[in-house]
Order: sequence, then C-alpha cells, then structure tokens
Amino acid sequence: MTNIPETGRTPRVQIRLVVIQILVLSLLGTLGGRLWYLQIREGAEYQREASGNHVQQVVDPAVRGDILDARGIPLADNETRLVVSASRTDLLKQKDDGKAVLAKLAGVLGLKAADVEQKVRLCDAKTPQPCWNGSPYQPIPITDEATPKQALQIRERAEDFPGITAEPEAVRRYGAPGKSNTSQVLGYLSPVTDDEIQKAKDTDSPYLRSDMVGRSGLERQYDKELRGKAGVTRYEVDNLGRVIGRAKADPAESGSNLVTSIDSRVQRVAEYELDKAMKVARQQFDKITGTNYKADSGAVVVMEAKTGRIVAMASAPTYDPNVWVGGISAKDYKTLTGKNSDYPLLNRAIQGQAAPGSTFKVISTAAAVEAGYDFDGRYPCTSSYSVGSQVFKNFEGESFGPIPLGRALEVSCDTVFYYLADQQWKKDGGINPKKGQPKDFFYKAAHQFGLGQETGIDLPNEVTGRVPDRQWKLDYWKANKDAWCKYGKKNGSYVEMIAYENCLEGNKMREGDSINYSIGQGDTLVTPIQEAVIYGAVANGGTMYQPTIGKAVISPDGKTVTPIKPKKTGRLPVSKATLKGMNEAFAGVVTRGTAAWKFGGWPQDKIALHAKTGTAEVYGKQTTSWLATYSKDYTVIMTIAQAGTGSGASGEAVRNIYSALYGVQGDGSIDNKKALLPEPQKTLPKVRTDGTVVAPKIVGDPAKDVEAAQKNNASNGDDTQPAATAPTDNTNSNTRRRPRRRGSRRTRT
Repeated sequence: MTNIPETGRTPRVQIRLVVIQILVLSLLGTLGGRLWYLQIREGAEYQREASGNHVQQVVDPAVRGDILDARGIPLADNETRLVVSASRTDLLKQKDDGKAVLAKLAGVLGLKAADVEQKVRLCDAKTPQPCWNGSPYQPIPITDEATPKQALQIRERAEDFPGITAEPEAVRRYGAPGKSNTSQVLGYLSPVTDDEIQKAKDTDSPYLRSDMVGRSGLERQYDKELRGKAGVTRYEVDNLGRVIGRAKADPAESGSNLVTSIDSRVQRVAEYELDKAMKVARQQFDKITGTNYKADSGAVVVMEAKTGRIVAMASAPTYDPNVWVGGISAKDYKTLTGKNSDYPLLNRAIQGQAAPGSTFKVISTAAAVEAGYDFDGRYPCTSSYSVGSQVFKNFEGESFGPIPLGRALEVSCDTVFYYLADQQWKKDGGINPKKGQPKDFFYKAAHQFGLGQETGIDLPNEVTGRVPDRQWKLDYWKANKDAWCKYGKKNGSYVEMIAYENCLEGNKMREGDSINYSIGQGDTLVTPIQEAVIYGAVANGGTMYQPTIGKAVISPDGKTVTPIKPKKTGRLPVSKATLKGMNEAFAGVVTRGTAAWKFGGWPQDKIALHAKTGTAEVYGKQTTSWLATYSKDYTVIMTIAQAGTGSGASGEAVRNIYSALYGVQGDGSIDNKKALLPEPQKTLPKVRTDGTVVAPKIVGDPAKDVEAAQKNNASNGDDTQPAATAPTDNTNSNTRRRPRRRGSRRTRT
C-alpha cells in the first residue's frame, strides 16, 4: 500500500507546483526589471520622446455675418480672395529672421520689401503703424489681392518660401452696389490681441487667435453677433508633426446678419449732397476773412421722426474702409491719421461738436415759455440790444418791431432772445444770486432736451456735447484758473482780455454768458445726432427716442429673428399748444422765413417741411452752418464747418435729400415712381436657409438721378433755385461783432 502524505499531494503534483512558482517568480522579476529599465534607467529619454506627441489645433475661421441695409442690400459682406500670409514662428527659425524670404516674396507680389517687413513686425509702444497688433502665433496676412499666378509661384516653390502660405479665404468687403460708402457707420476690423484673448477667456464669447475684431462703428458695436464661432479640429501629432489620431472636432458657426435701418439709396444721396454742398461752399467768398470758405468737414443725419431709426448718416471727410482689409499700408494709415488728414476716421454725426447757433432757439423758446413768457406775447425785435456799454446787434441791424415768439423763430430775431435771457438772468439774481434763488430755466431746458449727455445711439464713442451751466462753469474755472490768471491781460489782445475776465469771475454766470447762450453761442456744444433727436421729437409731438441703426439680428439660416425695437427716452418739456406754435413757426421758416429762398416752389401743401437755420461763430475760424429740418416722416440735420450761413451752405443739399425721399421734381411736381422712400421701411429682408438674402437690385446712381431730375426742370425758366445773391438767414451773421466785456465771447474750439 502506497504511503500518501498528509497534504494529499503526490510528488508529481508538488513538482508541478514548484515549476509554476518558479515561472511566476521569473515573470514578475522580468516585468519588474523592465519597469525599472523604462522608468528609471531610460525614463528621461522616453519622457523627451513622449513630449513630442501633442495635440495640434487647426482653426476653420467662421464666416462673419453680413451688415445689410433695410431692404437687404449688403453694406458689408464677404468675398473669397487669395490671401498670402506669413508665419512669424517659421520666419524666426531662419538665420536672418526671414528677411531674405520676405524680400523674395515682395518680388513675387510686386511690393516693396520694406512694406512687407513692416506688415509682419509686432506693434508696441515704440513701433509705429503699420504693424501687426494681433497674436504673434497667428499667420499674418501680407496681401489679399494675390493673383492666381502669384499664388501658384509661392505654392510650387514652397522650399523657397518657408512660413509663407497662399490660400483662398473669405475677407471683408465694404460698400453697397449703389456706391454708398457708409464708412464711419460700418467701422472696420483688425486682428484680436493677446490682451483681448485673456480678457474674454472666461466669457460666453471667447476669442481665438485667428479672430478678427470690430474696431469701430457697427462692426464693433455688434461684434459678438457678427463674429460667429470658429471651428476647431484637434489632431494628435508626434514630435515630427505626423498625425497619429484625431481628438475632437467642433464645426464652425457662421455669424448672424445685422439688418440696419439704413437705406443704401438714401445714404448715397446724403453722402453725395454733403460732398457737393461742401464743394459749392468752397467757391463762396467770406467777407470777414477775405478768403473763400474752407468747408473742411461736415455731417448729415436722416432719421425716422417717429421711431428714432437712422435712415442715412454721412460724415465728411470720408474714406474707403476697404483699406483696412488685409492690413493697412503705411501710406494709407498716414492719410487717415496724419496732421493734414482732417481725421476722416471721426464720425462727425456723433463725435463732431460745435456751437448750434440759432437752431438752439427751439430750446430757448421752450425755456422762455416755462419761465412764464407767453408764446403769443409781443417782444421787441430791435436792431440791437444794449447792456451797459455793450451792444449786441441783430443781423445787419434788422428790426421787426414787437413780435411773438413764433415770428421770432421764423426770422431768427436774436434780440428777442437776448431780451428774454437777460430778463431771466436778472430775475435769477444776476451775477451774485443768493443760494437757492436761480431758476436757470434756460439751462435746465437744455438738459431736459437731452443735451450734455449721450443719446445712446448704437455706435461706440459717442460724445456728450456741453451745456455751460453754473456747475460746468465752476468746474471749468477751477481747472483753468491758474493758466488764465498767468496769461490774461486787462488791455491785451482779445484772447488775453477774455483770459483776464475768466481769471476774475469765470466761475460766475455773467450777463453776457446768458445772452450769448440764448442764441446757441458761447460755450454750448451739440452734436448732429442730438439735434436730430430734438427736432425729431418736435416733429412727432414731443417723444424723444434713442436713435438706433440696428433693426434686427437674423441667424445665418434665417430661422431666428431678434428685432431691435425703438426705445423712448422721455418727452420734451413743452406743452401741446407750444409745440403747435413751434411747428407753425418752423413751417414759416420754409415758406417766408430764413430758409424760404432755398425752398421756393416746394410742394408745401402736399409735403409740409419745417426748418430752423443756424450760423454759429467760432473764434479763430469761419462760421459753422446748421440746418435742422423735418417732415411728418423724417428729420434731416446737416452741418458744415467753416461754410457760412445755415440755409446758404446746406439749403439746396437738404432740399435734394427730401426730393429723393418723396420723388419731388425740380418743378415741384411729385413722381411717386422716383420716390426712394416716401414712408419708412417697415418690413425686414428675408434670409434663406442657405444664407442668401432676398434683396432688390440697385440700378444706376440714385444721387445722379435726383440731380438730373432737378436740372431738367430748372431749365424751364422757373425760379425754384434762387440766385447766390438772395438774402441769407438772419442768424448770427458773419457781420455781427460780439462785445468783449462782461462775459460775452466767441465760441472757442
């Protein structure tokens, strides 16, 4: 009988277990040794190799949304161009930092080597434009006007152009087919900066290094809606750049379309008429300076009176916003920003400030009525108004006798408003009023009319203008007292005497200050858009609206429409009876007042126009022309610096804008078929699901069509266009001299 161990294992089983244990221990030893080899002995080497494997992002830029006019005509859209770009990262790997490559590239593109080098240098405090202000890791566009032949040369000889690419890309295009420019309203784009990327990192609209950002105008105001979202595909690559896998892909999302209230046809007419008016003004002789008028800048605003929506907005001088596309050249940048450029980048409709002249009398009238003066009362319109030894003259010494406020507005009688403002100044306690005594009706009215603050228009960098009330005078005096006292002289030049007076009592509301203020002179500053809001409110019965250009945001597929509704901001501090009187007076300005000589033959019984002229004196410069007008539908404001009188410089231009809107021909007849916009556009353009927009075609040039219609009828011998010697508006004439003492002064810039 065989002896079996107590464990129950036979010798054979035990041998097998020992063998298995040896094998397991061997495998563990081998694995441990291998791990030691990989992680300890060769760990550093493998770590270096692994670091070469990383995720590479390929960005697919989003197509920026279009900016459309009210009918769907593109004011800014995109087109495909051949774009040649340079990678600074690759260029800096060259021994000469890529200078030879850039020089060779310049030869192919027909550009100067220096210009190409300037485009790829980075902007900083010491580097002037042109330079690259975007991310240094993003391809820098050299030109977006490469020909297929040039692009083929670059791509076929890639070894000669390291870091240079030539690819078709969607780039911005500005300007409507009808030749309207709209440059200051649209704005322009430039590359996103590293600072902007960091600031927007944790927001709901972060930037990628490839993004272009709106820098002014609508491009900036609605950048988030227009920009869309770039697509990003992430690839895993090894240290040699070989793709070893695809990590993730986010498709690009196109930007939304912005529909504006701008009508590109009316915009074209407004731009053309403003430019023409300035050219005509430069041919007129200024008797004060003994030279022709300079007419160096101006603006025009066409606004819907009942909604505040902007139909047209032009500023001069202007420029072509396409110069920014693909990077601006040194020559173009100097043209836009140099000392002799007259700063065309400024939108003078919202950033141009000037004394309003007699267009301000709408506020003075309201203030006088609020102060207790009867609108239909009789006030002396004398040839002059004396305060002590000072004499404040009316236009060319005209005298109309005792007249009501409505007639004073029609003929723009300065002395009526001198009298009212002076009487109220005395009631308020004069130059040293007691605490709590001044009512300051004239100054409070200006604030109630919205002056001294932004209108809130949906454009960046709007300025506030200025109401020179008591608080402003005190603050201004504190800031400038030391300089005035140092510079001023009692018997020096005009400027020195003004400085002397300001040193002594510049913090006080002087009699001359109030008198000048009543006719829109002195230190008062307004903008054209502020005037549009005021006269628009008079037109619609007293409601002030926040002016807007954006009308709706429509998704790329047209399925989502987000309207931008008009916003009421308040009411004019004027009764219905006073508004009625003002309306009658402003209609009288067109038919028998200061603008009648420019509106002769207008069909007033069918299309009632209302107007107020203004000519503001500016110390050291020629007078600023203002013309504020409105119909039942629209408000049109035009101003031209250094251009003479309000109706003289702008009357014909404003008339032609209304003629274009309503189809009024040169003989006063109305052709509805030629009317561009007889009533405001109410419907929105349709965006198809494929992203295309349903829009009418623009045929011809609207501005030339209007001009032709006026000329054809003028040849019939009618007198609708008056001679240049016709009487001008009697508002702050060039012949008036402002007394120097007791606070009376010319407007300073």
